[in-house]
Amino acid sequence: MSDDALLTITDFSVTYESDPPVEAVREVSLELRRGEILGLAGESGCGKTTLAYGVQRLLKPPAVITGGEVVFHDASGEDVSIGALTVDEMRRFRWNKASMVFQGAMNALNPVLPIGRQLADVFTTHRPGMSRAERTRECGELLEIVGVGRDRLKSFAHELSGGMRQRVMIAMALALRPQLMIMDEPTTALDVLVQRDILRKISELRHAFGFSVVFITHDLPLLLEISDRIAVMREGRIVELDTAERLYRDPQHEYTRTLLSSFPSLTGDRGDFVRAASNAPLTTSTVAQELSA
Repeated sequence: MSDDALLTITDFSVTYESDPPVEAVREVSLELRRGEILGLAGESGCGKTTLAYGVQRLLKPPAVITGGEVVFHDASGEDVSIGALTVDEMRRFRWNKASMVFQGAMNALNPVLPIGRQLADVFTTHRPGMSRAERTRECGELLEIVGVGRDRLKSFAHELSGGMRQRVMIAMALALRPQLMIMDEPTTALDVLVQRDILRKISELRHAFGFSVVFITHDLPLLLEISDRIAVMREGRIVELDTAERLYRDPQHEYTRTLLSSFPSLTGDRGDFVRAASNAPLTTSTVAQELSA
């Protein structure tokens, strides 16, 4: 373990107790450093979200943690074994120390409550001593931090754009200033311009508040742009872990090379993928066939 480690995952395994059992996460070992963005990449179904839920102890039956340990190295100097926490201790740990922006979070807001009420619920639960005026002030500041006006506190979810709803969810995850934020495909449903704006805001907030991020997505080029290090996951295992630059320039695992080659180049030959798919010379007829398929 390095001196700047925030989270250490050792031989962590999760099994879905179906018939037959499915090993969704297989002896995963990872270390997250303070202040870094660690990207977790892999195809759908490889175990990324299951790993994130397991770390936060949010798994529901038939998913069962079958091995390993997750240790949170608090800024106070205390090492916290997440698996050993009681239910009440785990409830206090979440959002205070580690928060999560869930997959599909853009649609996770309650449609019948105003945004301000939903943000205030975090403080009502975890900071019961705060006055109503203090909660309102904090909620307004949170919205401004993520680039949403505090006048939106009285708005409902349907009155916000997709990008604004995503920003509200990020604000909610930041409310208690956690040391760790896990983001599960937070930009998948957004168009590319809004996506870039959200990613820029996440990077700014990370530098401003010093928290660490586990950013989960199947979009490897996106991770290459924002991550300090990237872990590539396949069939429940981490098959490669390296800095974003080295992973891009010299990938070691065949699966990583496959992921990198699955995205078209903006400057390369547009016919490369047609040729690769058909294994035939590129002609006008083959292009027409591909376009009409």
